[in-house]
Amino acid sequence: MSIKSIRHFGDPVLTTPAIEVVDFDKELRTLVADLTDTMLDAPGAGLAAPQIGVPLRVFVWDVDEALGHLINPTLDLSDEMQEGDEGCLSFPDLVYPTPRAFRAVAKGFNMHGEPVVVEGTELLARALQHETDHLNGILFIDRLSDADRKLAMKEIRESEWFGLAQGDTPQIKVSPHNTFGKGF
Repeated sequence: MSIKSIRHFGDPVLTTPAIEVVDFDKELRTLVADLTDTMLDAPGAGLAAPQIGVPLRVFVWDVDEALGHLINPTLDLSDEMQEGDEGCLSFPDLVYPTPRAFRAVAKGFNMHGEPVVVEGTELLARALQHETDHLNGILFIDRLSDADRKLAMKEIRESEWFGLAQGDTPQIKVSPHNTFGKGF
């Protein structure tokens, strides 16, 4: 369908819980297609609707060459944990070791409203948890140890993209047209 802009840390939509999908219609199928196109273009292992500014409980993933999507997910997690590097398209170039459950069972619906169960371990389990967190307004940096979170926040503040997310550094374009001395 089309590639959308990915929202960066600092945008309130990323920390606001998404609302449940109630209409399984053409617009939802378009959203799933847009999420998939945007994720593949980025490229990433997953993308949630809030990351493109849509506050709905929808996400897509691309893990081990398998594409999928899930709507209104709930998770059952194993007690066994894994620790591995994790990043996020809303935090460009930021990667930190993040604890996650080793196994996840996600229940939800596909874009046609049919029930779906997805079981995953390792990377798929990590992706299911990461994207469901996005739908709950939780960011991966919220899962970091205190020391790693402090380092991550320093790295974020020093990044080129952070000021743009905050609106601190507006880009000004000069019109190539004569404005007759008026600042339009």
